[in-house]
Amino acid sequence: MEREKKQSSAVSDIGAWALNVVSSVGLIMANKQLMSPAGYAFVFATTLTGFHFCMTGIIGLVSKASGYTTQKKVPLWELLWFSIVANTSITGMNLSLMLNSVGFYQISKLSMIPVVCVMEWILHGKQYSSKVKVAVMVVVVGVGVCTVTDVKVNAQGFLCAFVAVLSTSLQQISIGSLQKKYAIGSFELLSQTAPIQALSLLLLGPFVDYFLTGNLLPTYHLSSAAFFFILVSCSLAVFCNISQYLCIGRFSAVSFQVLGHMKTVCVLILGWLLFDSELTFKNILGMAIAVLGMLLYSWAVEADKATSLPKHGSDHVKLLLKEHEMDGSSPVKDVELGVGGLSRG
Repeated sequence: MEREKKQSSAVSDIGAWALNVVSSVGLIMANKQLMSPAGYAFVFATTLTGFHFCMTGIIGLVSKASGYTTQKKVPLWELLWFSIVANTSITGMNLSLMLNSVGFYQISKLSMIPVVCVMEWILHGKQYSSKVKVAVMVVVVGVGVCTVTDVKVNAQGFLCAFVAVLSTSLQQISIGSLQKKYAIGSFELLSQTAPIQALSLLLLGPFVDYFLTGNLLPTYHLSSAAFFFILVSCSLAVFCNISQYLCIGRFSAVSFQVLGHMKTVCVLILGWLLFDSELTFKNILGMAIAVLGMLLYSWAVEADKATSLPKHGSDHVKLLLKEHEMDGSSPVKDVELGVGGLSRG
């Protein structure tokens, strides 16, 4: 029975991660067609994100009204705090991409893994083994090799990248913390935060986009094809948002960042296949190193779980001994019972 539960949990984990990779890569491809000059030149990225959360919020409301999901109470101030952090992350990333070179933008994204590690250590006292640290470094090096090109930065760009990395890391840690704190499901939490983010982004997004691009939203000529791609983008974003909350709830913010770099590899390959992007030996080498790092990370996490079992087993045996000593039972039988329980687990 326990083995079946583990297998079912593993299948669910793989499904959540696969959904995140597929929806994220699909979203990037749809947005590339929608926003590129060769496509439909819809350059209003922040407003588009507001549309994404608007559709997500509507689906959450429909789900609640139909009785498919129940809504557990999360204090409004925590929802507002989370929404501010999340919106700061979105705005910061857009500003960082605008003010910095693509190379420095990629470096700032790579820095999120060590930043998340440090923040989880500070906020939750989480420790990482040397195996996990080495695996993370291999992933960072691999993705860096295949994505980082020219690296140019200025004071404003560095500040925006710094704010973006901190807020994004804090947002991802907060998702897991809120789910555990209030015993709330991923979709339930998302359905409560999405309306707040949608409202704030739709109000502020056009002004942010004007600052970023110099274009006003009302002046954009919306064709039927562009409208179709906006709907596709919003639909994929719903799955992307849900799967992000699912993954962080199931894994951790660090694991999500490490596994998330598989999306970078997929985007490079699809860009080469669909958009005639250049795929050099440097890209291929970096992708190979990154995939190796992800495999090492998975092995390191599983190895840490395996080494933690004897410790928990020893504590279990001691607890059994203490309980049976109090009621006069034989110590030898208690030890045998403890070992037998461990072997069946």
